[in-house]
Amino acid sequence: MEGEASVNKLHTQIEIKPQGQEPPPPSSSVIDNSEMDIQPEGKLPFFKSRYRQRASDTWLISLLVILHLVAFITTTLFNYFSTGSVFFQPLSENPLLGPSASTLDKVGALRRAFLVQNHLNWRFFVCPWLHAGIIHFAINISCMIFIGIHLERDYGPLRIGVICLLSAFFGSLVGSLFVRNNPVVTSSGALFGLLGTMLSGLIRNWKVYSSKGAALAALFTVLATNFLLGLLPYIDNFANIGAFISGLLLGFVLLLTPQIRQMSKNKAGLFECGVKHAKSSIKLKQKLALDRPILRSISLILFVVLLSGCLVALFLGIDINHYCGWCRFIDCIPYKRWSCNDGPNTCEIMKSNSEMTLTCLYNGNTRVFPFTNISQARINDLCAMIC
Repeated sequence: MEGEASVNKLHTQIEIKPQGQEPPPPSSSVIDNSEMDIQPEGKLPFFKSRYRQRASDTWLISLLVILHLVAFITTTLFNYFSTGSVFFQPLSENPLLGPSASTLDKVGALRRAFLVQNHLNWRFFVCPWLHAGIIHFAINISCMIFIGIHLERDYGPLRIGVICLLSAFFGSLVGSLFVRNNPVVTSSGALFGLLGTMLSGLIRNWKVYSSKGAALAALFTVLATNFLLGLLPYIDNFANIGAFISGLLLGFVLLLTPQIRQMSKNKAGLFECGVKHAKSSIKLKQKLALDRPILRSISLILFVVLLSGCLVALFLGIDINHYCGWCRFIDCIPYKRWSCNDGPNTCEIMKSNSEMTLTCLYNGNTRVFPFTNISQARINDLCAMIC
């Protein structure tokens, strides 16, 4: 009896499992594709992708916007103390609703005389932060936020930061080879570098992304809008072209191929809305291996050659306008509302007790101004406006 009791007790401690039943998979590996923004064929939508909406990935673009805003406010203060105008100059003087030419000279704009004769090379590092006016600032910053946030979330702030800074500097170098005796700013260089990077990312990862048509349409819309804006005075379009080429080449050098990996629920991004009850989410990671070494090497060599060539040309004081008579129309289109003339403007000055009369000796235009106590730099601004 005692033996049978011990056997029965042993049987009660043994759990018999059916052989055909498998344990349920761990909850952390379950992926609900209906709640994720993943295409059935495994491609990644370039825009509107939830897996890359993480607030921590946008600090670089936010920092760049803040720096541009600080530079814009500083320019506003300089213009106020120089001209007394709080809301910048009239459209007849600056069609972008911005500061005067003399103010741009003071804060660091590029001008041939400053670079060739005075060798003020510090302007290369200041000019990429300056804007020609409120219109320029609003369009440039809006486009930078729109394009930059997507690129920073895909490829990381380090790569995008390097591309932005190098593209802005390279664009200023290219612009210095075409700059004339008018002040110009190159703050759109970072944006055009991002546009070049976006194009290189689409080209090298063409099979990875979906909605490529929408991405290309957005790219060329932003590109065309800002290029047309560069046809107005005070914006260097050659710097924009140089920055775009730089961004394209550096994109081939630095960008990696996105791929989808699993990520546990507790590591989901702060703004990953719509996956509140999902058991897992998708994270966009980069391949660790440097793929396509030939493309990277060729692009890097081209960038180094172009950068070296621009530095040598700048050191020699080469002015490409002497060899290209029509290139000036790429940078500024003449119109009756503004002037693209970079020649010396000479005006006859007549002052009375409370009025000053300027007469342009080039075209005979005359303008009477209700003030007399202004600087010579401001007189040159007004003379350029009527000439």
